[in-house]
Amino acid sequence: MNILILGNGGREHALAWKAAQSPLAETVFVAPGNGGTAQEANIKNVDISATDIPALITF
Repeated sequence: MNILILGNGGREHALAWKAAQSPLAETVFVAPGNGGTAQEANIKNVDISATDIPALITF
């Protein structure tokens, strides 16, 4: 399962980190993410603003 988390703060990093530990999670995407999420395994930052609804829908 792919997971998308919106935001760029510490709470979003913690959510992404925990979600990535699930055996059901293939990839966790964070939009827009931060430097910490960029360094985690199975977590990918997405260069989309959390408020850019049309781009998020397309993603």
